[in-house]
Amino acid sequence: MSDQSLSGLVLRLQSGFFYVQTEQGLITCSIRGKLKQGRLNADLVAIGDHVQVTLSSPNTGAIEKVEPRKNSMVRLAPTARGEYKQIFLANLDLVIFVFACAQPEPHLRMLDRFLIIAERQSISALIVANKVDLIGEKKAVQLFERYPPLGYPVLYTSVKTGLGILKLKNMLKNKITAFSGPSGAGKTSILNALQPDLGLKVKEVNKVTAKGRHSTVVRELFSLDGQGYLADLPGLRSLALWDIRPEELDAYFPEMKGLVSQCQFNNCTHRNEPGCAVKDAVKNGKVHPDRYQSYLNLWAGIKETDW
Repeated sequence: MSDQSLSGLVLRLQSGFFYVQTEQGLITCSIRGKLKQGRLNADLVAIGDHVQVTLSSPNTGAIEKVEPRKNSMVRLAPTARGEYKQIFLANLDLVIFVFACAQPEPHLRMLDRFLIIAERQSISALIVANKVDLIGEKKAVQLFERYPPLGYPVLYTSVKTGLGILKLKNMLKNKITAFSGPSGAGKTSILNALQPDLGLKVKEVNKVTAKGRHSTVVRELFSLDGQGYLADLPGLRSLALWDIRPEELDAYFPEMKGLVSQCQFNNCTHRNEPGCAVKDAVKNGKVHPDRYQSYLNLWAGIKETDW
């Protein structure tokens, strides 16, 4: 029995065991009992966590401590004891939202919802506009042109022509990155272009995860040739905006948050009130009408469902 303590990064969760990358290699770990004392309704350990491990053998150990998280992607799951906070991924440096330019047509209101989740967690977001070869770069830029002025960079890619793939690979170096996006956007092809068979590995994990609640649940960070890690978040679109009150929503739209103080009413919802600076900005072309509609739809959804 060893009492050696190591620092490590949690790469994989499967069947209640955590696989932690340390300077001595991959260690299979359980959670030390004292960590469970007074546990809250939330995951104690998540992939992406930086932890302290005590070895019990060269390849096994126990997680003694979880370092504070700088951010996390979470979902509330209903249980008999109330809502439980599932942590998809902790300590992200970047979240990438992959949308196709065509086949399928990009659902930009879904993208707006994703961006709000990233804003709420203070995670840098990159939009990847894929399949540029189907419509041409000029039309692709027109589709996504509303986002760069808001501080969301857009990278235009095509696996078929190789456009943007090397640049994307360089952007992932030495980062913990999450990938997400709608079905058919070409995410698997991009992953394979970044690193051979990476998309296949991700798909295999997602197949296990998607089989149902009685199957083995696997969450995993994949190594990017030793120069960073990547996780796939296929369930991101099911995330509720669980910790955002309706009156806070405008703060997560960069083009709106600076206008709120100019509204006639302090509690303006930017829907029907007179003297609304946001509605005036929509009329003057300073706020994109589709972004405004995304705000209205999300406001109504939060009002009705989440609160």
